[in-house]
Amino acid sequence: MNLDFSVVADSFPLLMKGALITVEVTFLALILGTTLGLVAGLAKLSHFRALRYLAGAYVSVFRGTPLLVQLFIWYFGLPEIGIQPSPMAAAVIGLGLYSGSYQTEIVRGAIQSIEKGQMEAARSLGLSYISAMRFVVFPQAFLRMLPPLGNEFVALTKNSSLVSLVTLQEVVLTADMIISRTFRAFELYLAVAVIYYIITSVISMLTRYAEKRIGVYL
Repeated sequence: MNLDFSVVADSFPLLMKGALITVEVTFLALILGTTLGLVAGLAKLSHFRALRYLAGAYVSVFRGTPLLVQLFIWYFGLPEIGIQPSPMAAAVIGLGLYSGSYQTEIVRGAIQSIEKGQMEAARSLGLSYISAMRFVVFPQAFLRMLPPLGNEFVALTKNSSLVSLVTLQEVVLTADMIISRTFRAFELYLAVAVIYYIITSVISMLTRYAEKRIGVYL
């Protein structure tokens, strides 16, 4: 087989445009997933049984079903009940809800890993439960969240490749379209793999940097 990487060079602007869409959808899904993860993680630790059950049901449903099926429900299923999301909206909602279910358990586990004496000591100094959580427990828990959160962010980036199946023209769908014209699948998919590797490497580097910087103050 004769390899011809000139097709990658010729298609570089299109691939970069697709890569930017990949970064955009991942970033937006990350914001949604992190917000849901924090809220649901705290809900699972709530004294209110209803909140714990709701958070538990959320985690159970979204972790227990395939991401691809969820994306299809958002994009192909919702129009049947009169709701037509754009490909970007379906991708962000699908990825965000799925990632948030995993981040929920990360938040819950990190907070529960902090010794109960920390909370008791803070309360004995006159802090309210919310203040003790905010200023004493959560900062320590956040440092413990960073490594698993970094792994989840990397997984979210790689999972974003599935959104090509709901017609969002990110880097994978862009490569597919170029392949349909050039028939150079190996070269283009290799280029896509390199792009994903670079993105996930940057995420891992930033996570390690944040962990070191925050660790100095705790």
